[in-house]
Amino acid sequence: MDGFIKKLLGAAKLAGIETAEVCYMDSDSFGVSAKDGEINEYEVSATRSLGLRGLVNGKMGYASTEAFDDAAIDMMVNAVLESAALNESEEQDEIFAGEETYPAVETPAADPEQATAEEKIAFVLEMEKAALQVDERIRQSQGASVQTSRGTLRIVNSMGLDLRREQPLGGAAFAFVGLLGQEGSSVVTGYEVKAAHRFSDLDAKALGEAAAEETLSKLNGSPVRPGVYRVIFRNDAMQSLLATFSGIFSAENAQQKLSLLEGREGETIASEAVTLMDDPLLPGGFASTPFDAEGSAARRKAVIEDGKLVTLLHNRKTAKKQGTATTGNAARQGVGGPIRVAPTNFFFKPGEKDLATLINEMDDGLLLTELGGLHAGANPISGDFSLIAKGYLIANGQRVRPVEQITVAGNFYQLLKGIRAVGSDLEFRGQGIGSPSVDVGSMNVSGAEQ
Repeated sequence: MDGFIKKLLGAAKLAGIETAEVCYMDSDSFGVSAKDGEINEYEVSATRSLGLRGLVNGKMGYASTEAFDDAAIDMMVNAVLESAALNESEEQDEIFAGEETYPAVETPAADPEQATAEEKIAFVLEMEKAALQVDERIRQSQGASVQTSRGTLRIVNSMGLDLRREQPLGGAAFAFVGLLGQEGSSVVTGYEVKAAHRFSDLDAKALGEAAAEETLSKLNGSPVRPGVYRVIFRNDAMQSLLATFSGIFSAENAQQKLSLLEGREGETIASEAVTLMDDPLLPGGFASTPFDAEGSAARRKAVIEDGKLVTLLHNRKTAKKQGTATTGNAARQGVGGPIRVAPTNFFFKPGEKDLATLINEMDDGLLLTELGGLHAGANPISGDFSLIAKGYLIANGQRVRPVEQITVAGNFYQLLKGIRAVGSDLEFRGQGIGSPSVDVGSMNVSGAEQ
């Protein structure tokens, strides 16, 4: 690959491309799924792709390929020249020469031995079997699966930059099992998902049993009376909500009037209980990295600190427009196309209280564990949302019964201001956006009369 990249950058220079950059990604992945004790899907894949972007007369052009021969070099150089000529944007991405130093990121220890395909297949079957044996009310499997992946990212440019990282650092392994439970006329679905950097850290029996317990806990649920309730979002539900509205913290979106946070740095936008972190150096994080997609050094930062908006997330273009420094949040969707802005390990800084303590201190209210309709029922610009929800009714600090067929409505900007406490149970579930459980105060809830 070194020879191909060198030849490509040389051809770009000869064609009049002033500065050029290559982004190379490869990935090896394995996936297996089972249902009713039989393997129904099995896939092993390896992909390689490469993108070229270059500056021509002050305009940036882009191209990408999955071929690595002389014809691909000619195609990519010509495509960059053509797309640059068609680029009429007043604001352009830039190609960065690089930093003097980059931070160290703790990489999770690798498995001492790589699991075989046979071991992963056995894991899926054991996970499903364990789930189905917990209770006779677990009537059916809705499928179990395991996926493992590992890849690399490399950025090389004509200014001397040459960076390489594993992605995600340490690799990734995911396990999922879904179930259907029934008791009388009550039919529910439930699941458990777990992510780890090492396949050996996943426990098939524990995952299957956890999925069964989660499913059984939902049986015989019913709505609550419409009204205003004190609400706790469990960590997985809060993660879903934060992921839906994470774009409001992008300077790119703010500058395009797609966020209400433009120019509000320094303002109090949340309760004092809220510190929102973007931490690309988080040990064991699934989005941990020493550098971003432009080659800028990654750094840990509080986006909100004790309720005050400290910074939005920037790449080099948005930072230049605002007269500030990049936060190291340049991102790519694949190897081709313009640079965007995205968070890394993005999460509410956990507090000291576990979920049981949050529930006990709430006394009466709702613990919400699932949110539905996040795409149709949430406006990521205004912050308004109206979402289908499930969870549990809480009375005197204890779970009383499961709750379903309710709708929770509010505004994310206002929700931030109403947060009373942030729990200690931070979880990511295999992606960069995570959350602990959060007591969000009072919210409007609608449901059928009881």
